[in-house]
Amino acid sequence: MDIDKSGIIGQSPALRKVFGVLAKVAPTESTVLVTGESGTGKELLVRALHTNSKRADKPFVPINCGAIPRDLLESELFGHEKGAFTHAIRSRAGRFELADGGTIFLDEIGELDLSLQVKILRVLQEKEFERVGGTKTQQVDVRIVAATNRDLEQEVARGNFREDLFYRLNVIPLHLPPLRERGADVLLLADYFLSRFAQEQGITPLRLAPEARAMLQVYDWPGNIRELENFMERLSILCEGEIIQPTDLPEKIWSSAGRELPEAPLPAEPVQVGFAWPQIRDLRDHDMDLKTFLDAVEEKLLLEALDMADGVKNRAAEVLGIKRTTLIEKLKKKGL
Repeated sequence: MDIDKSGIIGQSPALRKVFGVLAKVAPTESTVLVTGESGTGKELLVRALHTNSKRADKPFVPINCGAIPRDLLESELFGHEKGAFTHAIRSRAGRFELADGGTIFLDEIGELDLSLQVKILRVLQEKEFERVGGTKTQQVDVRIVAATNRDLEQEVARGNFREDLFYRLNVIPLHLPPLRERGADVLLLADYFLSRFAQEQGITPLRLAPEARAMLQVYDWPGNIRELENFMERLSILCEGEIIQPTDLPEKIWSSAGRELPEAPLPAEPVQVGFAWPQIRDLRDHDMDLKTFLDAVEEKLLLEALDMADGVKNRAAEVLGIKRTTLIEKLKKKGL
């Protein structure tokens, strides 16, 4: 059966196995629990599940259970009636109502507290719920798909997750393998991200030298696809040449390959010591006005600081001599 993969890239045996299960379960009404490490692309997989289901023409409604404060999450899920709590100036539909007829995706469901787990179980069993502050029972027809990066069986053993809800959710378990188990998919994704960033920036795509490709495949990518995507964007901006060489890769990737990053060679000729201020000719050489030039310089320094700090914002802010909140504001403004 041909399936719409919803932008999931890969040809590895591990991923083909996932596609095989997806093709079988998508047309059914069974509840699915997607597991996998952070950054593996669980939401893309759930979107593919919805796209290939009989509910594809109905709403797909995602909600990250770990991103919304607990005191607001119940209202987000089930809606509320006017006057149910402070600032509830009008009645409001929740995500379950919005998803009626379609699919609701409960991401990071392991973050739900026990009181809300009971209400999710009721929807699964009875297909009904009540709004916060309401007395009317509402019926809803949704397919529930949940995802988590936690081991829910361990959470059940610890008393943090209801056993009955776990078994209701885990009708069809679907595990998305981490990037380190997907072999050459690392290189397919790296090439895709380099091409996409080049298209967005209107430049020629960078290419990976054979030795650099081999080193990327050996690295274990603890942040999975999200880490790879961010790294390819960083290279697209900071790499000086048209081909990414091993020396353009950070020390952690060299260490993963069991090698040491060589020291930069000393310049063949003496160079002027000190800081060289930009000149007007620099703007003309790059065909930029002052604002564009300064934005480009700031973006380069921000990315270099993040690279030096291995993505840790507190350390990057210290490198730049600015507050962490200032750094985050600048990153958001530039879409980094």
